[in-house]
Amino acid sequence: MRHRFHSICPYFAMFPETFVEKHLAASRFNGVVFDPFCGRGTTVFEALLNGREAAGCDLHPVAVCITGAKCNPPTREDVVLRLAELEGSFSVLPPLILAEEMADFFAACFHADTYEQVRFLRASLNWRDDSTDRFIAALCLGALHGESHRSPNYFSNRMPRTISTKPAYSVRWWRKHGYVAPCRDAFAILRGMIDFRFHTPPPHNRGEIAESDARQAMTAFQHLEGKVTDIITSPPYLDTTNYREDQWLRLWFLGEDPKSIQAPDDGRHYNKVLYWAFLKEAWEGVAPLLAPQARIVVRIGGRKLSKEEMFDSLLSTLKGATGRHVQAVDDGVTTPVKRTQANSFRGAKASPTVEHDFCFIVG
Repeated sequence: MRHRFHSICPYFAMFPETFVEKHLAASRFNGVVFDPFCGRGTTVFEALLNGREAAGCDLHPVAVCITGAKCNPPTREDVVLRLAELEGSFSVLPPLILAEEMADFFAACFHADTYEQVRFLRASLNWRDDSTDRFIAALCLGALHGESHRSPNYFSNRMPRTISTKPAYSVRWWRKHGYVAPCRDAFAILRGMIDFRFHTPPPHNRGEIAESDARQAMTAFQHLEGKVTDIITSPPYLDTTNYREDQWLRLWFLGEDPKSIQAPDDGRHYNKVLYWAFLKEAWEGVAPLLAPQARIVVRIGGRKLSKEEMFDSLLSTLKGATGRHVQAVDDGVTTPVKRTQANSFRGAKASPTVEHDFCFIVG
């Protein structure tokens, strides 16, 4: 049975756990498994399930919350008790002062009663410092928005599961189609989700997750210096998405101001030269963590880059960043991407794209 923590919350660029499982089985090493762009934590969590020591980092608070919840979970009993405590102390908070666009959005996105529960949970959960609160926060992120007309486990009016649509667009769309936010009991939904997720017990070992730029990985994981033997990762693709803009509602739930504009520090690169310079800096941040021999698996894509360009640039940036001998295991494995985030909105106009898996041995 697939472990039910894997799907605790949908996220961008999710490679399947079978991808990680395959590469862990193919590795001859047994040191720490590391993912410098951990996203929703598939590499770290799957490594833990396979009995490996594992760690990862990400800049994005949503990724850190989800991965931390999966890889360093509390006990089921602690989660149940904490949720009961929150429900017992629930109270309506003073109204927020919002700009007109945001006020319209929240009024249409959530039923008034559900909205007050969501706001209370948002204000009460200390997700950065408390593992039990982080687990409940991750459950909330997974339920915050989605196809509520198809599932009773979403808090919001109907929205995509993976991205937060822009406020003005969402309101226009809901009004055009006459969609009304359902009245959902957030606490009841969370109780059901706890029972569902803990049906498969957590792994015995725990992973370490840091809210950190990959370029500062050595600073965040000094105790792992020379111990990482396997990296399995997927860095941000060139000119593909904006992680903050598309996750603005989840970021709001985690404590940020409600805003959907593109942030200048999002890390998205449009320029090839700057993109490869960024990846070289990321490998430089990870290089001190590598054991004398290490295996690096990179899943990467991007419509503006050819497979040959990706292979050559990955090889050269890894050599330049580590200053060590780097050997490619093969020429890379190419697979079609059946469902991209962008194509989910394009319907019949979906554009075909592929991803490439490259594997290198650093000696």
